Amino acid sequence: MTSFYSARSRAIEPFHVMALLARANELQALGRDVIHLEIGEPDFTTAAPIVAAGQAALAAGHTSYTAARGLPQLREAIAGFYAQRYQLSIDPERVLITPGGSGALLLTSSLLVDPGKHWLLADPGYPCNRHFLRLIEGAAQLVAVGPEVRYQLTPELIARHWDEHSVGALVASPANPTGTLLKRDELAGLSTELKARGGHLVVDEIYHGLTYGTDAASVLEVDDEAFVLNSFSKYFGMTGWRLGWMVAPQAAVPELEKLAQNLYISAPTMAQHAALACFEPATLEIFEARRAEFARRRDFLLPALRELGFRIAVEPEGAFYLYADISAFGGDAFAFCQHMLETQFVAITPGLDFGRHQAGHHVRFAYTQDLPRLEMAVERIARGLQSWQG
Repeated sequence: MTSFYSARSRAIEPFHVMALLARANELQALGRDVIHLEIGEPDFTTAAPIVAAGQAALAAGHTSYTAARGLPQLREAIAGFYAQRYQLSIDPERVLITPGGSGALLLTSSLLVDPGKHWLLADPGYPCNRHFLRLIEGAAQLVAVGPEVRYQLTPELIARHWDEHSVGALVASPANPTGTLLKRDELAGLSTELKARGGHLVVDEIYHGLTYGTDAASVLEVDDEAFVLNSFSKYFGMTGWRLGWMVAPQAAVPELEKLAQNLYISAPTMAQHAALACFEPATLEIFEARRAEFARRRDFLLPALRELGFRIAVEPEGAFYLYADISAFGGDAFAFCQHMLETQFVAITPGLDFGRHQAGHHVRFAYTQDLPRLEMAVERIARGLQSWQG
Protein backbone atom coordinates (compact mmCIF):
# COMPACT_ATOMS: atom_id res chain seq x y z
CA MET A 1 0.00 0.00 0.00
CA THR A 2 2.85 2.42 0.74
CA SER A 3 3.62 2.57 -3.00
CA PHE A 4 0.45 4.65 -3.37
CA TYR A 5 1.92 7.34 -1.11
CA SER A 6 4.36 10.02 -2.18
CA ALA A 7 8.07 9.36 -2.39
CA ARG A 8 8.41 12.44 -0.22
CA SER A 9 6.41 10.84 2.59
CA ARG A 10 8.16 7.49 2.29
CA ALA A 11 11.59 9.17 2.46
CA ILE A 12 10.90 10.81 5.83
CA GLU A 13 12.04 8.53 8.63
CA PRO A 14 10.03 7.99 11.80
CA PHE A 15 11.38 8.81 15.22
CA HIS A 16 12.98 5.52 16.19
CA VAL A 17 12.53 6.35 19.84
CA MET A 18 8.76 6.20 19.36
CA ALA A 19 8.93 2.41 19.20
CA LEU A 20 10.71 2.46 22.54
CA LEU A 21 8.19 4.96 23.93
CA ALA A 22 5.30 2.73 22.84
CA ARG A 23 6.93 -0.22 24.60
CA ALA A 24 7.58 1.94 27.68
CA ASN A 25 3.90 2.84 27.79
CA GLU A 26 2.99 -0.85 27.51
CA LEU A 27 5.25 -1.64 30.44
CA GLN A 28 3.70 1.18 32.46
CA ALA A 29 0.24 -0.20 31.71
CA LEU A 30 1.45 -3.49 33.15
CA GLY A 31 2.41 -1.70 36.37
CA ARG A 32 6.14 -1.18 35.76
CA ASP A 33 7.77 1.99 37.02
CA VAL A 34 9.42 3.41 33.89
CA ILE A 35 11.84 6.33 34.21
CA HIS A 36 11.54 8.45 31.09
CA LEU A 37 14.84 9.96 29.97
CA GLU A 38 14.02 9.75 26.26
CA ILE A 39 11.65 12.62 25.43
CA GLY A 40 12.88 16.20 25.06
CA GLU A 41 10.08 17.79 27.04
CA PRO A 42 10.52 19.64 30.33
CA ASP A 43 8.82 17.87 33.22
CA PHE A 44 7.55 21.15 34.67
CA THR A 45 3.96 22.10 33.91
CA THR A 46 3.26 25.45 32.28
CA ALA A 47 3.88 28.26 34.78
CA ALA A 48 0.76 29.43 36.61
CA PRO A 49 0.81 33.03 35.30
CA ILE A 50 0.76 31.72 31.71
CA VAL A 51 -2.13 29.38 32.44
CA ALA A 52 -4.05 32.22 34.08
CA ALA A 53 -3.42 34.47 31.07
CA GLY A 54 -4.66 31.75 28.73
CA GLN A 55 -7.79 31.21 30.79
CA ALA A 56 -8.45 34.95 30.84
CA ALA A 57 -8.05 35.09 27.06
CA LEU A 58 -10.59 32.31 26.60
CA ALA A 59 -13.01 33.95 29.03
CA ALA A 60 -12.67 37.21 27.10
CA GLY A 61 -13.53 35.47 23.84
CA HIS A 62 -10.09 35.72 22.20
CA THR A 63 -10.70 32.68 19.99
CA SER A 64 -10.60 34.16 16.48
CA TYR A 65 -7.71 34.15 14.03
CA THR A 66 -4.97 36.67 14.52
CA ALA A 67 -2.95 38.24 11.74
CA ALA A 68 -0.58 35.74 10.12
CA ARG A 69 2.42 37.43 11.74
CA GLY A 70 0.83 37.16 15.17
CA LEU A 71 -0.47 39.49 17.85
CA PRO A 72 1.27 42.88 17.62
CA GLN A 73 1.59 43.07 21.40
CA LEU A 74 3.32 39.68 21.52
CA ARG A 75 5.75 40.65 18.76
CA GLU A 76 6.50 43.82 20.70
CA ALA A 77 7.05 41.81 23.89
CA ILE A 78 9.52 39.55 22.10
CA ALA A 79 11.38 42.56 20.72
CA GLY A 80 11.51 43.91 24.27
CA PHE A 81 12.91 40.57 25.45
CA TYR A 82 15.76 40.86 22.94
CA ALA A 83 16.49 44.36 24.25
CA GLN A 84 16.54 43.15 27.84
CA ARG A 85 18.43 39.88 27.40
CA TYR A 86 20.78 40.64 24.49
CA GLN A 87 20.83 44.45 24.40
CA LEU A 88 19.56 44.26 20.82
CA SER A 89 17.18 46.65 19.13
CA ILE A 90 14.86 44.45 17.06
CA ASP A 91 11.99 45.99 15.11
CA PRO A 92 8.81 44.07 16.09
CA GLU A 93 7.92 44.07 12.39
CA ARG A 94 10.71 41.51 11.90
CA VAL A 95 9.15 39.07 14.38
CA LEU A 96 6.69 36.42 13.18
CA ILE A 97 4.74 34.23 15.61
CA THR A 98 4.54 30.60 14.46
CA PRO A 99 2.90 27.30 15.52
CA GLY A 100 5.87 26.06 17.51
CA GLY A 101 9.47 26.24 16.45
CA SER A 102 8.48 23.80 13.72
CA GLY A 103 6.36 26.50 12.11
CA ALA A 104 9.37 28.79 12.03
CA LEU A 105 11.45 26.06 10.39
CA LEU A 106 8.72 25.41 7.83
CA LEU A 107 8.57 29.09 6.86
CA THR A 108 12.33 29.51 6.65
CA SER A 109 13.01 26.37 4.64
CA SER A 110 10.13 27.15 2.29
CA LEU A 111 11.49 30.64 1.72
CA LEU A 112 15.15 29.79 1.20
CA VAL A 113 15.42 26.32 -0.32
CA ASP A 114 14.42 25.38 -3.88
CA PRO A 115 13.99 21.77 -5.01
CA GLY A 116 17.37 20.12 -5.39
CA LYS A 117 19.14 22.67 -3.16
CA HIS A 118 20.38 22.02 0.34
CA TRP A 119 21.49 23.37 3.66
CA LEU A 120 24.53 22.09 5.50
CA LEU A 121 23.57 20.52 8.85
CA ALA A 122 25.63 19.03 11.65
CA ASP A 123 25.41 15.26 12.10
CA PRO A 124 24.36 14.49 14.86
CA GLY A 125 21.48 16.96 14.96
CA TYR A 126 17.74 17.33 15.43
CA PRO A 127 16.11 14.97 12.90
CA CYS A 128 13.14 17.14 11.93
CA ASN A 129 15.50 19.67 10.38
CA ARG A 130 16.46 17.31 7.57
CA HIS A 131 12.92 15.99 7.27
CA PHE A 132 11.48 19.46 6.71
CA LEU A 133 13.98 20.00 3.93
CA ARG A 134 12.91 16.74 2.29
CA LEU A 135 9.29 17.82 2.59
CA ILE A 136 9.91 20.90 0.43
CA GLU A 137 11.93 18.83 -2.08
CA GLY A 138 15.21 20.23 -0.84
CA ALA A 139 17.82 18.25 1.05
CA ALA A 140 20.09 18.23 4.06
CA GLN A 141 23.79 17.80 3.46
CA LEU A 142 24.83 16.17 6.71
CA VAL A 143 28.33 17.05 7.87
CA ALA A 144 29.89 14.62 10.33
CA VAL A 145 30.98 16.43 13.49
CA GLY A 146 32.52 15.12 16.68
CA PRO A 147 33.87 16.32 20.02
CA GLU A 148 36.91 17.90 18.34
CA VAL A 149 34.58 20.69 17.06
CA ARG A 150 32.11 20.32 19.96
CA TYR A 151 29.62 18.77 17.51
CA GLN A 152 29.17 22.08 15.67
CA LEU A 153 29.75 23.26 12.12
CA THR A 154 32.79 25.48 11.59
CA PRO A 155 33.77 27.84 8.76
CA GLU A 156 36.34 25.26 7.66
CA LEU A 157 33.71 22.52 7.44
CA ILE A 158 31.40 24.78 5.46
CA ALA A 159 34.20 25.59 3.02
CA ARG A 160 35.05 21.89 2.66
CA HIS A 161 31.49 20.69 2.06
CA TRP A 162 29.99 23.60 0.11
CA ASP A 163 29.03 22.78 -3.46
CA GLU A 164 26.93 24.15 -6.32
CA HIS A 165 23.71 22.97 -4.65
CA SER A 166 24.40 24.61 -1.28
CA VAL A 167 22.32 27.65 -0.31
CA GLY A 168 23.00 27.96 3.40
CA ALA A 169 23.56 26.31 6.74
CA LEU A 170 21.35 25.59 9.71
CA VAL A 171 23.05 25.41 13.11
CA ALA A 172 21.69 25.07 16.63
CA SER A 173 22.99 26.72 19.77
CA PRO A 174 22.41 25.13 22.25
CA ALA A 175 22.22 21.98 20.17
CA ASN A 176 20.06 18.89 20.40
CA PRO A 177 21.29 16.19 21.18
CA THR A 178 24.67 17.43 22.43
CA GLY A 179 23.89 20.58 24.43
CA THR A 180 26.86 22.49 22.98
CA LEU A 181 26.93 26.23 22.25
CA LEU A 182 28.34 28.41 19.51
CA LYS A 183 30.22 31.37 20.96
CA ARG A 184 29.79 34.86 19.56
CA ASP A 185 33.03 34.73 17.56
CA GLU A 186 32.09 31.30 16.17
CA LEU A 187 28.73 32.62 14.99
CA ALA A 188 30.54 35.55 13.39
CA GLY A 189 32.92 33.18 11.61
CA LEU A 190 30.03 31.14 10.20
CA SER A 191 28.29 34.31 9.06
CA THR A 192 31.40 35.59 7.28
CA GLU A 193 32.00 32.26 5.53
CA LEU A 194 28.41 31.95 4.35
CA LYS A 195 28.13 35.55 3.17
CA ALA A 196 31.29 35.09 1.11
CA ARG A 197 29.51 32.22 -0.65
CA GLY A 198 26.15 33.95 -1.02
CA GLY A 199 24.58 31.60 1.50
CA HIS A 200 22.07 32.10 4.31
CA LEU A 201 22.72 31.49 8.00
CA VAL A 202 19.80 30.02 9.95
CA VAL A 203 20.21 29.53 13.69
CA ASP A 204 18.01 27.42 15.94
CA GLU A 205 17.99 29.24 19.30
CA ILE A 206 15.15 27.15 20.73
CA TYR A 207 17.10 26.22 23.88
CA HIS A 208 18.21 29.77 24.67
CA GLY A 209 17.64 30.46 28.35
CA LEU A 210 18.52 26.89 29.28
CA THR A 211 22.27 27.38 29.64
CA TYR A 212 24.47 26.66 32.65
CA GLY A 213 27.39 28.77 33.79
CA THR A 214 27.23 30.92 30.68
CA ASP A 215 24.74 32.79 28.54
CA ALA A 216 24.11 31.92 24.91
CA ALA A 217 24.91 34.59 22.33
CA SER A 218 22.24 35.30 19.72
CA VAL A 219 23.43 35.30 16.14
CA LEU A 220 21.69 38.67 15.78
CA GLU A 221 24.49 40.14 17.87
CA VAL A 222 26.88 39.53 14.96
CA ASP A 223 24.65 39.18 11.89
CA ASP A 224 21.47 41.21 11.55
CA GLU A 225 20.62 39.36 8.31
CA ALA A 226 20.54 35.89 9.87
CA PHE A 227 17.30 33.98 10.35
CA VAL A 228 16.52 33.02 13.95
CA LEU A 229 14.18 30.20 14.98
CA ASN A 230 12.87 30.09 18.54
CA SER A 231 10.12 28.53 20.60
CA PHE A 232 8.04 28.93 23.73
CA SER A 233 8.35 25.17 24.38
CA LYS A 234 11.63 24.73 26.24
CA TYR A 235 12.72 27.66 28.42
CA PHE A 236 9.16 28.97 28.64
CA GLY A 237 7.66 25.50 29.24
CA MET A 238 4.73 25.77 26.80
CA THR A 239 5.19 22.57 24.76
CA GLY A 240 1.51 21.72 24.27
CA TRP A 241 0.52 25.29 23.47
CA ARG A 242 2.35 24.98 20.12
CA LEU A 243 3.91 28.43 19.90
CA GLY A 244 7.18 29.71 18.50
CA TRP A 245 8.64 32.65 16.68
CA MET A 246 11.23 33.71 14.18
CA VAL A 247 13.20 36.88 13.58
CA ALA A 248 13.88 37.55 9.91
CA PRO A 249 15.57 40.26 7.86
CA GLN A 250 13.07 43.02 7.13
CA ALA A 251 13.15 42.38 3.39
CA ALA A 252 12.04 38.78 3.92
CA VAL A 253 8.99 39.55 6.04
CA PRO A 254 6.41 40.07 3.23
CA GLU A 255 7.30 36.73 1.64
CA LEU A 256 7.23 34.96 5.00
CA GLU A 257 3.87 36.52 5.84
CA LYS A 258 2.46 35.28 2.53
CA LEU A 259 3.70 31.77 3.27
CA ALA A 260 2.24 31.88 6.78
CA GLN A 261 -1.16 32.96 5.44
CA ASN A 262 -1.22 29.96 3.14
CA LEU A 263 0.41 27.30 5.33
CA TYR A 264 -1.32 27.77 8.68
CA ILE A 265 -3.25 31.11 8.68
CA SER A 266 -2.02 32.01 12.18
CA ALA A 267 -0.60 30.54 15.36
CA PRO A 268 -3.06 29.53 18.13
CA THR A 269 -4.73 32.69 19.39
CA MET A 270 -5.21 31.71 23.03
CA ALA A 271 -1.60 30.53 23.21
CA GLN A 272 -0.42 33.91 21.94
CA HIS A 273 -2.39 35.75 24.61
CA ALA A 274 -1.10 33.35 27.26
CA ALA A 275 2.49 33.88 26.12
CA LEU A 276 2.29 37.57 26.94
CA ALA A 277 2.68 36.52 30.57
CA CYS A 278 6.06 34.91 29.81
CA PHE A 279 7.84 38.24 29.90
CA GLU A 280 6.51 39.46 33.24
CA PRO A 281 9.26 39.68 35.90
CA ALA A 282 7.53 37.21 38.23
CA THR A 283 7.20 34.64 35.44
CA LEU A 284 10.82 35.05 34.41
CA GLU A 285 11.79 34.31 38.01
CA ILE A 286 10.00 30.95 37.69
CA PHE A 287 11.94 30.15 34.53
CA GLU A 288 15.23 31.07 36.15
CA ALA A 289 14.48 28.82 39.12
CA ARG A 290 13.78 25.99 36.70
CA ARG A 291 17.02 26.68 34.87
CA ALA A 292 18.88 26.31 38.18
CA GLU A 293 17.14 22.99 38.74
CA PHE A 294 18.18 21.73 35.30
CA ALA A 295 21.76 22.77 36.14
CA ARG A 296 21.65 20.69 39.33
CA ARG A 297 20.40 17.71 37.34
CA ARG A 298 23.15 18.05 34.76
CA ASP A 299 25.78 18.40 37.45
CA PHE A 300 24.60 15.13 39.00
CA LEU A 301 23.96 13.04 35.90
CA LEU A 302 27.07 13.98 33.89
CA PRO A 303 29.69 12.68 36.38
CA ALA A 304 27.46 9.77 37.39
CA LEU A 305 27.26 8.47 33.81
CA ARG A 306 30.97 9.05 33.24
CA GLU A 307 31.74 7.04 36.35
CA LEU A 308 29.71 4.15 34.92
CA GLY A 309 31.85 4.21 31.76
CA PHE A 310 29.82 6.32 29.36
CA ARG A 311 32.06 8.58 27.29
CA ILE A 312 30.74 12.14 27.23
CA ALA A 313 33.64 13.97 25.65
CA VAL A 314 32.20 17.49 25.73
CA GLU A 315 30.46 18.96 28.74
CA PRO A 316 27.11 20.35 27.56
CA GLU A 317 26.52 23.99 28.36
CA GLY A 318 22.83 24.12 27.46
CA ALA A 319 19.54 22.35 26.71
CA PHE A 320 18.81 19.30 28.91
CA TYR A 321 20.60 16.46 27.15
CA LEU A 322 23.70 14.32 27.50
CA TYR A 323 24.96 12.64 24.32
CA ALA A 324 26.92 9.59 25.38
CA ASP A 325 29.21 7.16 23.58
CA ILE A 326 28.57 3.55 24.65
CA SER A 327 31.54 2.05 22.78
CA ALA A 328 33.10 0.89 26.03
CA PHE A 329 30.18 -1.48 26.50
CA GLY A 330 30.07 -2.79 22.93
CA GLY A 331 27.01 -3.55 20.86
CA ASP A 332 24.39 -1.53 19.04
CA ALA A 333 22.82 1.55 20.61
CA PHE A 334 19.25 0.62 19.74
CA ALA A 335 19.66 -2.82 21.28
CA PHE A 336 21.30 -1.15 24.28
CA CYS A 337 18.26 1.09 24.73
CA GLN A 338 15.95 -1.91 24.40
CA HIS A 339 17.94 -3.76 27.04
CA MET A 340 17.78 -0.87 29.51
CA LEU A 341 14.04 -0.53 28.96
CA GLU A 342 13.17 -4.23 29.19
CA THR A 343 15.41 -5.10 32.12
CA GLN A 344 15.68 -1.85 34.11
CA PHE A 345 12.67 0.15 32.91
CA VAL A 346 14.79 3.17 31.97
CA ALA A 347 13.90 4.73 28.61
CA ILE A 348 16.65 6.53 26.65
CA THR A 349 16.99 7.56 23.01
CA PRO A 350 19.25 5.78 20.48
CA GLY A 351 21.66 7.87 18.42
CA LEU A 352 19.99 6.64 15.23
CA ASP A 353 17.38 9.37 15.64
CA PHE A 354 19.98 12.12 15.29
CA GLY A 355 21.79 11.22 12.09
CA ARG A 356 24.27 8.73 10.75
CA HIS A 357 27.71 9.69 12.08
CA GLN A 358 28.65 7.10 14.72
CA ALA A 359 24.95 6.90 15.58
CA GLY A 360 25.14 3.18 16.28
CA HIS A 361 27.15 3.64 19.46
CA HIS A 362 25.60 6.80 20.91
CA VAL A 363 22.57 7.38 23.10
CA ARG A 364 20.90 10.53 24.42
CA PHE A 365 19.78 11.06 27.99
CA ALA A 366 17.25 13.82 28.71
CA TYR A 367 17.52 15.02 32.30
CA THR A 368 13.85 15.95 32.42
CA GLN A 369 13.16 14.06 35.67
CA ASP A 370 13.82 15.30 39.18
CA LEU A 371 16.99 14.39 41.09
CA PRO A 372 15.56 11.43 43.04
CA ARG A 373 14.36 9.87 39.78
CA LEU A 374 17.73 10.50 38.15
CA GLU A 375 19.50 8.87 41.09
CA MET A 376 17.21 5.86 40.74
CA ALA A 377 17.88 5.77 36.98
CA VAL A 378 21.65 5.69 37.53
CA GLU A 379 21.28 2.79 39.99
CA ARG A 380 19.18 0.88 37.48
CA ILE A 381 21.53 1.60 34.57
CA ALA A 382 24.45 0.32 36.67
CA ARG A 383 22.57 -2.94 37.19
CA GLY A 384 21.67 -3.06 33.51
CA LEU A 385 25.32 -2.77 32.51
CA GLN A 386 26.12 -5.87 34.53
CA SER A 387 23.66 -7.94 32.48
CA TRP A 388 24.31 -6.24 29.11
CA GLN A 389 26.05 -8.46 26.59
CA GLY A 390 26.88 -6.21 23.67
